[in-house]
Amino acid sequence: MAEVLLFHHAQGLTPGVVAFADELRSAGHVVRAPDLYEGRTFDTVDEGVAHAREVGFDTILDKGVAAADDLPAELVYAGFSLGGMPAQKLAQTRPGARGGLMFHAALPLSEFGGSWPEGAPLTIEGAELFLYPGDRRLFADNSVAGYDPGAAALLRQRALDLLARVG
Repeated sequence: MAEVLLFHHAQGLTPGVVAFADELRSAGHVVRAPDLYEGRTFDTVDEGVAHAREVGFDTILDKGVAAADDLPAELVYAGFSLGGMPAQKLAQTRPGARGGLMFHAALPLSEFGGSWPEGAPLTIEGAELFLYPGDRRLFADNSVAGYDPGAAALLRQRALDLLARVG
C-alpha cells in the first residue's frame, strides 16, 4: 500500500479526477486529492488556466505544497497537468518522497533544485517515460472531452504498477 497526494489539472477537481483517485483507493492505496480551486471546476482547459492565472500560479503552487504540511513524509506525489507543478516540487524538495507520477506534464528538474530524490521512481507518462496513443490531453479524466478509455486504462495500470513497487 502506498500513500499518494494527487493534484488535479487546470479544470479543477473534476469528477474524473475523483474517480481516478477512487480507482487507486480501490487497489488498496491511500489517496488524498486536495482541491486547489476551492470547489470551482471549469468546462475547458483554457477557462481553468485563465482562473489559475487570475489566482496566480505561485498561489496554486503554494496551496499544493501546503496540502502536504500535515501528511507523512513517505508519499508518492502525483499530478495531472497543472497539478504536476506542486507534485514535482514536493517530490524534489520534501524529504521522504517515495515516487512521482506526472500525468500530462513535467518541468525541468532545475525548476525545483536540479535533482530527483535517489531511489524514488518517477513516471512521466508518462526518468520512466510513457507515450500513449492519440493526441488528447487529460485523456485519463473520464469527465472531460479528451477522455480516452483505452489510454486511461493503460495509464492507470502503469500508475498502479509504480505504486505496487513503492508500497
